[in-house]
Amino acid sequence: MPLSRQISTTSPVLSRRFAGRLGLFYGAVFALSGTHLPFFPVWLRAIGLDASWIGVIIAVPAVTRFTVLPMITALAEHRQALRSVMRLTTFATATGFAVLGFQHQPWLVFSVYVAICSLWTPVVPLTDAYALRGVLSYGLNYGRLRLWGSAAFIVGTLLCGGLADVVPATELIWIIVSVALCGAASSLLLQPLPPLPRSTGPVPNGRSLLGSGRFLCIIASSALIQGSHAAYYTFSAIEWTTQGLSGLTIAWLWTMGVLAEILVFALSPRFTMAPASLVAIGAVAAVLRWILTAQEPHALGLAAVQISHGFTFGLTLVGTMGLLVRQVPPNLTARGQGYYAAASGVVGSAASVLSGPVYAAYGPGVYYVMAGMAGAGGVLMWLARQSLARQPHNA
Repeated sequence: MPLSRQISTTSPVLSRRFAGRLGLFYGAVFALSGTHLPFFPVWLRAIGLDASWIGVIIAVPAVTRFTVLPMITALAEHRQALRSVMRLTTFATATGFAVLGFQHQPWLVFSVYVAICSLWTPVVPLTDAYALRGVLSYGLNYGRLRLWGSAAFIVGTLLCGGLADVVPATELIWIIVSVALCGAASSLLLQPLPPLPRSTGPVPNGRSLLGSGRFLCIIASSALIQGSHAAYYTFSAIEWTTQGLSGLTIAWLWTMGVLAEILVFALSPRFTMAPASLVAIGAVAAVLRWILTAQEPHALGLAAVQISHGFTFGLTLVGTMGLLVRQVPPNLTARGQGYYAAASGVVGSAASVLSGPVYAAYGPGVYYVMAGMAGAGGVLMWLARQSLARQPHNA
């Protein structure tokens, strides 16, 4: 069942206003990712950090996802303060990146980045929880909401990529700071969430999620598939820079992948396959993508690798959210997103740390390890697909 087929008791005007303001916030949040993901490692290299340090620092967001993040999402849900916490974390993120711009010693960069990520990494899970509440309350579609984030990711990547050719690499951090400030400002426009409908039965708690085999299977499988992108996120820009590609060319390569992702999100209301099958297809695409990437493709091969991002990331995310909205009670949406992000953090941090020395020793051969991770996630989802066909929290 498409996520948009929910019972809505609110007016179309309120629904459009909620979707428009959330779309703007999604855009600001992912514009920051669009500047950070490709070019933050380039800034780290420019200020003198070696590959091992870069691998450790890039792993920090993943570590905070399974340490600090679940506590913040649980607190926001317990206090029924999703919107307030989203505002607090975005303002703290912008301030933290500004402080980071003045640091150049590895330990100082690491320490400040830990503080930033402790408050930055909860932003997307909190926003996804806020969005899924909108799906339930306003009859909206998650993919259509989320595509604005991907579109803004392109804008952020192209903006930073174009500036990277004219701005010294040591100054790229200030582009990131500027975009982070835009995200903080857009958080002030978010609407309050309507109250949840009253439950007639016992109210489930967070422990019930961790005791659900189906829920654990969802987050473990998705974490393995999404975590297989770790080497790509960390070293693709560095590898392409070494090959002589310009900053704008690198930005366009990232843009190709995100355009494919946007297409998947835009078409998601038309998908009729079970969400578990969508995740399994994403896993197969990821295995093929990383095997091809290990061959150091050029021209058409590189374009194909990037376009497959629509399947490896986009289709996996759509399927995962489809499973979560069906398997997680509405009053535990934020906590479910927190646990999902925590699982992704455990796998992603391990993959990021591992990718540093493997890349240093074998270069693009690191992508064979990523292919193995994606394959494991796909097998797990395929084995659990029949159990996940049951939808206890289908609205």
